[in-house]
Formats: sequence, C-alpha cells, structure tokens
Amino acid sequence: MDGGGCFPTGRHYPGIAHLLSVSFEGLAKEWPADTPMTDIPYASLDTETTGRSADADRVIEVGIVIFRDGEPTEQKGWLIQPERPIPPDATAIHGITDADLEGKPIFSEVMPEILETLQGVLPLAYNASFDRGFLMEELKRAGTPEELPPAFRRKVRWADPLTWARELQKEHRSRALGDVCERLGISLENAHRATDDADAAGRVMAAFLKDQRVPPTYGAFMKEQERLDKQFAFERQRWRR
Repeated sequence: MDGGGCFPTGRHYPGIAHLLSVSFEGLAKEWPADTPMTDIPYASLDTETTGRSADADRVIEVGIVIFRDGEPTEQKGWLIQPERPIPPDATAIHGITDADLEGKPIFSEVMPEILETLQGVLPLAYNASFDRGFLMEELKRAGTPEELPPAFRRKVRWADPLTWARELQKEHRSRALGDVCERLGISLENAHRATDDADAAGRVMAAFLKDQRVPPTYGAFMKEQERLDKQFAFERQRWRR
C-alpha cells in the first residue's frame, strides 16, 4: 500500500482505495501525481487585508515562508499600500494602520518579487480560498504575465491545512490556526500578521504530513483534500437548513 495510507492496525484509511491510482486536474505540472508529499517544497502564504471581500477589498500584507523537507528555509514579507483607508474593524484584527503603510509600494510594484519567490513550490495557505482569492484579484488588477508560478495558475489547487485540521482534529470544536498550533505544540506569537501566520500554517502542514491517515502522494493528497472540502461544505449547508 506504499506506506502511510493506513492506520497502524493495518486497516485502510476510509475511502483510500479510490486514491491509490488517481488522475486529478488540480495538480501542478511540476510534480507527478505519485510524488511523495514530503519531497515537494511548498510555500506557505498568508495575507492581511482591508476586509473580507476579494473583489472589493485589498491586500495590505503578504507573508511567504518556503518549506523544504518540512523545515522553513526562506521567509519574505511585504507591507503593501492599498490606496484606500484601512477600516477600523480590520485594523482591530491585524493591527496594521494607515500610518504603517505610508510610502509602501502598491501590489503591482512588489508582484515581480512575489512571483519569483513562488516559482517551483507548491502553494499552501490556512483557509486557502481566502488568500488565493485575494491574490488572484490583485494579480488581475496588476496585469497577468505569461509565465506564472503554481500559486497563480487558476487550475492548480492549493494545499490547505485547515481542511486536514477539520478531519484530523474533528473531536475539537475550534480549528482556528492558533488553537490547532497549540494542540500540536507549535508556537504562534504574532497571530494575524502575515509572515507569522504563514510560518505557523506551514509547520502545521508538516506535522499533518506525518499522520498516517494523510495520503502520502501528491495526487492522492489533493484528491482526498477535495473530497473532505466537499464533505464539509455539504455538512455546513445542512446545518444552515
């Protein structure tokens, strides 16, 4: 069974049979589907913003931490001028003020460095749809270059530790990043600042990849993540009825 896809008792992880040979459209071309997840370098990203709407609000901070073999090897962060005031309720969350962004570059000016940093690495974010949505909108405003890293290709699926926290820590009520980190013994001192959150999310993913319930190969991992996302969306919709 290639190892890593079963419980220690030898019982298969639920639903694992359909993952042993997969063809999944959300994979980046850089890595074959059977590549071990632990062999793939990943970029853990986080953004801070002026609000929660990707098409109406703007990114004001981007943090990227590159992980190789489960360890952080490179860290970069940018404060970004959104060309609009930051609402007080947003500042109350991340602590970034208009004064902090005076003289900072706009997104299009830092975009080349962000794109270069993300070349050749798998994108990852905690609650990935939020950060991915904002970065895609900023890219659209700035102008899309011909050559894009995996993080900015529309068909490439991001890894999301939140999806796995919902599954692997389902007995706990909260799956907030800080609470998940605490349960795993991971330090998160400056929550809601982009580089700190990115570092913590990357460490959470490294811890989850050691769990035998997580499919060990790239294609199987992403296929199962997609299934778990759909299952969570279905259950959340049912709760709302």
